[in-house]
Amino acid sequence: MRRSYSTKAQFILSMTVFGTIALFVREIALPSAEIALFRAVLAMLLLGAYLPTKRINPIKGIRRRDLLLLLCSGAAMGFNWILLFEAYRHTTVSLSTLCYYFAPVLLTLLSPLLFKERMRPKAIVCFLFSTLGVVLIVGVSTSGGGNHLLGVLCGLGAALFYTTVMLLNKSIRSVGGLSRTFLQFVAAVAVLTPYVALTGGFHLTALNGRGWIFLLIVGLVHTGLTYCLYFSSLWRLSGQQAALLSYIDPLVAVLLSVTLLGEPITPLQIVGGALILGFSFLNELSPKTK
Repeated sequence: MRRSYSTKAQFILSMTVFGTIALFVREIALPSAEIALFRAVLAMLLLGAYLPTKRINPIKGIRRRDLLLLLCSGAAMGFNWILLFEAYRHTTVSLSTLCYYFAPVLLTLLSPLLFKERMRPKAIVCFLFSTLGVVLIVGVSTSGGGNHLLGVLCGLGAALFYTTVMLLNKSIRSVGGLSRTFLQFVAAVAVLTPYVALTGGFHLTALNGRGWIFLLIVGLVHTGLTYCLYFSSLWRLSGQQAALLSYIDPLVAVLLSVTLLGEPITPLQIVGGALILGFSFLNELSPKTK
């Protein structure tokens, strides 16, 4: 029983930390692509140092096909971060996060097409109402100006890339959670390094002390440490427990956006966000806990 509470506490802590990342990203005076790159570099170094302590060899027994999928998944993860950070710059944290959490719904829509899974009537209903939530958010954001609309579109783009990450991971069988994440970080670094070099160059020298501190927190705490905490607790939770507790992330982000940052959110946007989160969660519930 005590171990069960400890597992839930670890998972809740990881979700809470994930929900605060926007506060730190906004304080880093670097382009979004550069933040994403150094986030991956720092997390890769930390996780690379942690794996040997658990006697984990990330490439042991890996199939060539799975390695290729991991490389593609890591690249998608890197661009997912870039778009999410861009969303934070152009619209509120709450709207960025709510649009980002459209990803589980996209996964439900695309899985039957790619994996020949049968789409249940409940899934169709959840997709339609979640999409209605996005329409409400986009409609209000359009009336609020171009920057808000661009931010919402970046949030939806991040959701699409995150859906790609999840779809690719569904096909990977020979790699465990921590090894998989480490290899995705390596792939993200390999892809984002030339991307940053070609699109804007590197500006680390322009960071002040405060910027360095926040960058280290994003890379080491929000990514490296929290991913370890997340995966070490995830496998001991049931699917429904993980689904329920994972919504702590967007709830924390929205609460911080409204209370700490003082960002506005309209009644229609609240309704839209409730539709996205509510029906996304409902879609993940099943009659039996797996």
